[in-house]
Amino acid sequence: MARFIFVTGGVVSSLGKGLLSASLGALLQARGFKVRIRKFDPYLNVDPGTMSPYQHGEVYVTDDGAETDLDLGHYERFTGVSAHQSDNVTSGRIYRDIIARERRGDYLGATVQVIPHVTNAIKEFALSDIDGLDFVICEVGGTVGDIESLPFIEAIRQLRNDLGRGQTVSVHTTLVPWIAAAGELKTKPTQHSVREIASLGVQPDVLLCRSEKPLPEAERQKIAQFCNVPVSAVIPALDARNIYDVPLQYHAGGLDDEVLRVFGIEDAPAPELDRWTEIMDRIDHYDSEVTIGVVGKYVVLPDAYKSLREALVHGGIANRAKVHIQWLDAELFENDDADVVAELEPMHGILVPGGFGERGSEGKIAAVKFARERGIPFFGICLGMQMACIEAARNQAGIAAASTTEFGETAEPVVGLITEWMSPEGLQKRSADTDLGGTMRLGSYDAKLSHNSKVAAEYGTTDISERHRHRYEVNVHYRDALEQQGLIFSGMSPDGELPEIVERPDHPWFIGVQFHPELKSRPFDPHPLFAGFIGAALQQSRLV
Repeated sequence: MARFIFVTGGVVSSLGKGLLSASLGALLQARGFKVRIRKFDPYLNVDPGTMSPYQHGEVYVTDDGAETDLDLGHYERFTGVSAHQSDNVTSGRIYRDIIARERRGDYLGATVQVIPHVTNAIKEFALSDIDGLDFVICEVGGTVGDIESLPFIEAIRQLRNDLGRGQTVSVHTTLVPWIAAAGELKTKPTQHSVREIASLGVQPDVLLCRSEKPLPEAERQKIAQFCNVPVSAVIPALDARNIYDVPLQYHAGGLDDEVLRVFGIEDAPAPELDRWTEIMDRIDHYDSEVTIGVVGKYVVLPDAYKSLREALVHGGIANRAKVHIQWLDAELFENDDADVVAELEPMHGILVPGGFGERGSEGKIAAVKFARERGIPFFGICLGMQMACIEAARNQAGIAAASTTEFGETAEPVVGLITEWMSPEGLQKRSADTDLGGTMRLGSYDAKLSHNSKVAAEYGTTDISERHRHRYEVNVHYRDALEQQGLIFSGMSPDGELPEIVERPDHPWFIGVQFHPELKSRPFDPHPLFAGFIGAALQQSRLV
């Protein structure tokens, strides 16, 4: 039976539980174990699909169409294991399902309570779909002591009893702050945090202590003594120079060895970490540098584009290049005095990412026009592709009113609401009145590429599958008008109804895609479009 590792956090949020879970999964995987990582999110939204990027960061989409927390992106990038619908659950989803059961009468008249009904539902989620696994890592979002997370902590307590000794390990992340005025690291916050979770019935087995200063042996011993763990279980975790160095850093600190020791696994093989050392070698010893301008609407919060940022880094790894990202607010290009040339001319490549809503759209169109006219490598993703089509319609095809129905009624809907499409579950239908949550074209869909296209050359195939998250689509009825202006529809859905990719054969590198390729990029397997985009930007850098 699979063993469980529960990851919790205390003191403050944003201590890196997601990276800890992903790194630990990668280290166990490197020892030959089969691992799956899951996320418990205590918030009451059913999923993050309708949450603002400013509050939540990006929404990560799985192959099977789940809108999930961005930490699942870390899990996939570090382990290469594709996440499923069953790998992320929220309090909202738990309560929604329980209320639905209660309304059907499934509880046979019982009073529905947090214990046992909510905790049982959480345990059912944790124990589902685990056949063939050696370890299941479950990360609990938020901070111990939050009201929202209490049912999850209680479920962990029950699971540890249900599964028995030797089947579960609790890893707790804490902060050991440096107080500059005193010139000391303070262990008291860690002591309080461990006392808090222990009072809820979960005694941590391993402590990961985040600090910006090295953790002296005396402090480790003090933490061990007051937190009821051996010194070997107090793992120091300094801020890493790069997130892909974290697995190597945590292994050097003894994290995976200690977890296996608690499980009583003494004969595990040493981890094969060559691919992680190779990644860091490429990051540290690059041959070239390139600057990419990302023209978006959520640029003040980099987590809104987390997978995009990492995919650009992966493109740099593929080309042994350092990628400098300039986050450019699309709204700045909409002012009357905006100097688009001054902002974009230093860029070796321009990327317009996905997004929702009209704000910043004219600035994105201006960036597309600049890239087209100047021959700068351009990559448009989701809304970025749609803006590229609208730009071509307005400025080349003479369709001055070209727009998208997402922004309101228009006489020339170059982009419109997608009302029907085929999915693995059959025909999907939507309307303007459909709920926003969970109703987009979500998950992996196949596409057919033109044999002589640039994208087919980048992929090395004409049959691809990519992840989508959108409810508006380029109107195929405008295909002829746009192709006459050199914007070729080089990728279509298998039925030929939905445009998936556009490109300009007469441009050094100009590609727009309706899907989100950043979601499938890995440091040890960079997405071919990002590798190609960075390669084209490197060529551009040598011309200036």
